[in-house]
Amino acid sequence: MQSAKVRFIARLCVVFLALSLVVSRPLQAAPPAPKMAQVLEAAESLKLPEDNLALAAVPLNGPGEARFLNADAAFNPGSIMKVVTTYAALELLGPTYQWHTRLYTDGSIDNGTLHGNLYFVGSGDPKLTEERLWLLMRELRSMGIQHIQGDLVLDGSVFNLPNGIAKFDDDGDNPNAPFLVQPDPLLTNLNVLRIRSRADERGIHTWTEPTLNGVTIDNQMVYREYGPCPRRYQFDYQPTVTDNGHTRITITGVLPRGCSTSSYLSVLDQGDYTGALLVSLWQQLGGTLTGQIRQGLRPRDGNTELLATTSSRDLVTMVRDINKWSNNVMVRQVFLTLGAKNRQPQDQDDVAAAERVIREWLSRKGIDHRNLVFENGSGLSRIERISARQMATLLEQAWQSRFAAELIASLPLVAMDGTMRRRLGNANMAGMGHIKTGSLRNVRSIAGYTRDENNTTWAVVAMVNDNQAWQTETVLDTLIEQVHLAARPAEINTASKENR
Repeated sequence: MQSAKVRFIARLCVVFLALSLVVSRPLQAAPPAPKMAQVLEAAESLKLPEDNLALAAVPLNGPGEARFLNADAAFNPGSIMKVVTTYAALELLGPTYQWHTRLYTDGSIDNGTLHGNLYFVGSGDPKLTEERLWLLMRELRSMGIQHIQGDLVLDGSVFNLPNGIAKFDDDGDNPNAPFLVQPDPLLTNLNVLRIRSRADERGIHTWTEPTLNGVTIDNQMVYREYGPCPRRYQFDYQPTVTDNGHTRITITGVLPRGCSTSSYLSVLDQGDYTGALLVSLWQQLGGTLTGQIRQGLRPRDGNTELLATTSSRDLVTMVRDINKWSNNVMVRQVFLTLGAKNRQPQDQDDVAAAERVIREWLSRKGIDHRNLVFENGSGLSRIERISARQMATLLEQAWQSRFAAELIASLPLVAMDGTMRRRLGNANMAGMGHIKTGSLRNVRSIAGYTRDENNTTWAVVAMVNDNQAWQTETVLDTLIEQVHLAARPAEINTASKENR
């Protein structure tokens, strides 16, 4: 009896010991996961249908549970498509790639005069600025050339575009908007003219930057002695072509004394702009040109001599400008350069060549691109399409790339710079993510990287395709914020719904 009681007590002790071990052992923590319910709540508050929203959040270098919504549906991405083009360019052209624009002549230099034509051979440089062109023309003057007795011939043969490029209708009724400038082998200074006005004791003084031959200002602005300085959009700039083929820009509005205003316009074709700019700079340097400005080809018979070259900054610098500020024409120049450098006989033009080479590159990375639609690689398109999963997979691949640092650093910093500088400023997340943004009529999107509170980096993608997309930035920002909070314990992160 006594032994039975001892055995019972012993077994009971074993049970209690086992229970104590179970109770004392810490529970296995669930992997961090962003709470999608908050994102959907934000969408619901705006009456955004769930089918019009695509999301992806994928942990890259630490614990976490990936989250997806409509991730395989093809959406119009807007400008986050630039991430595809710039990442492809970094790997296919290399981060140190440069564009070289050159001046040739078929004549000779004698007693300060160039007897012959001057050939400006464009390279498709995405950012050939007025300052660099001034240095290029100054180099000619330093050679002792003052007079050019011949034509200025603009050679834009670097791109093969036999059918031209379709124009994009932004529904804004403003064909002179700088973001609509089309790519061109002769692109200089982003093809943009800055109109500036200032009211002082002389009245209203108006000028352009740069000064272009053939472009004049018709100043119809009204001067006031007193009054608050008005906003820029209260002025109207109307370009017209005169009977002699010149461009006149009529400016109307009211400007009080001590106030200034400015606006950026694109009023000339790329070839006309570049020719006018080169001649204006040449004249400012004391040079003369007796011939015409025309487009043509530099003779390839070996009878031309190289006079001067201007080289762009490296591709990394270009990619940073493109992604930080979502520059359309610059990324389209890069897209066409990818085509021109990888052109094959079966490609109908360099647009087709660029699409082919990027698709081949995606295939080598194992990225499914069957429902991906390209038009120009900038996202300035009604037909371009990509899925959230494809974009997230691309971001995962980029994270492992040898040029990851160069791509990531080109994306806008949350609440700090670029197109993200005014977003998530109240979320205590300044600098906690690199996010590319996108916007079109009926489109808002984000793609990039952010960190949770355990310093795990996540790839995040969100796209809205909806008639009310213009008001949905809060939905996209909520995803970024919830990814950042993913590692916070549930009792601290006050969620109103279950994880989703």
